Amino acid sequence: HTHVQTADERILECGTGYITDVGMTGPYDGVIGVQKDIIIEKFKNGLPAKFEVATGKTQFNAIEFEIEQQKGRTIGLERISWVL
Repeated sequence: HTHVQTADERILECGTGYITDVGMTGPYDGVIGVQKDIIIEKFKNGLPAKFEVATGKTQFNAIEFEIEQQKGRTIGLERISWVL
């Protein structure tokens, strides 16, 4: 499970906006937000470890939908993926 944003955004036949996984917002160089060296060590030795939030660059993933108000259908969408 990676929280990597997919690139399959689309508008379905009846006007539903869709994307499989919008992605993650949080530390870019971590493992699901945790310092990667802690996660790697925990994986290697199987021992409990205190998770510390990763620092550095931040990623922001989202999707913006444009909705037709009268019919409640998606008429436009844009995938957003930034590293700050």
